[in-house]
Amino acid sequence: MITHSARRTRLWKTESRPRPNGNGPVVAEPSLDTSRPFTRAQGRTAGIDPARARVGRFKRILFGVYVDADVELTPAVRAQAALALFDGTAFASHSSAARVHGVPIPTHPDEHVTVIEDRHRRRPQGVVPHVNPRAEVTVVGGVRVSAPAQMFIELAPLLSLVDLVVVGDHLVRQGKVSLRRLVLACEKSNARGARAARRAVGYVRERVDSPMETRLRMLIVLAGLPEPEVNLSIRDVDGQPVRRYDLCWPSVRVIVEYDGRQHVEREQSWESDLERREAIDDDGWRILVVTSRGIYRQPERTVLRIWRLLRARRLPGVPNRPSDLWRPHFPGR
Repeated sequence: MITHSARRTRLWKTESRPRPNGNGPVVAEPSLDTSRPFTRAQGRTAGIDPARARVGRFKRILFGVYVDADVELTPAVRAQAALALFDGTAFASHSSAARVHGVPIPTHPDEHVTVIEDRHRRRPQGVVPHVNPRAEVTVVGGVRVSAPAQMFIELAPLLSLVDLVVVGDHLVRQGKVSLRRLVLACEKSNARGARAARRAVGYVRERVDSPMETRLRMLIVLAGLPEPEVNLSIRDVDGQPVRRYDLCWPSVRVIVEYDGRQHVEREQSWESDLERREAIDDDGWRILVVTSRGIYRQPERTVLRIWRLLRARRLPGVPNRPSDLWRPHFPGR
């Protein structure tokens, strides 16, 4: 992989030329850094033949936007390519901003760009334009992007409820925005999708370690079961943390954990896990382990396993039967 920092910046320089009136010093066009996305018009100004910009030396990112052929097309580079087609006040937003922020979202092929004035809105191929005169913008890796709370609201019309909660949990866990600030931003917003954002932010929690942990928690809650505590630390008599549980109901000593391993990676890891579970059993806790299959392929089986265990442990608030509200969000296979 070649990065901007590891590769010497390449400048394409035009020949010097006299001023149009023939007087004064010789003038040269400014150099063009082709390791960053540039438009066809910028290439022409720098003396790059449009035909050469389409093959070999360069590669096309979007229609009319090119970059050196050996540049990796990261989310930041793709966002810069989209912004090259707009004025300097534009910023990457929606799913483009999410990718630059490193937020886990489903695949969205288009780039999204927001401008602050409608007169600057354009509709280039592969780019979805938006207008927001009261935008909150930040800079990530040299790219102007939507601030985290604003981006969360922008994503609301594009993502499902569960995927949006995954985004919120990630933003809060990574310290990109506090839960309180995210809630306030959703409450004050009247943007498109604000209602969906307010619903989703009500499910966002702190200290969630992974998207799959979020999905498992949402499956439980949408099934109408009491919400588990997230990443509860169990301490010894001296107050030192000895274990931490992904999701649990401490009053009835029930744990539900997501295990993303497809096989036992190392004997040492497996033995450590067995010892941990033996200690949990000794303390009177019951642990139920869920894999990706239990979320994506057999969500109903997972719901029933958890429901039966909580009923057997007599947890208050467990319904006589699980709700079906989880079904549209976890269709199974």
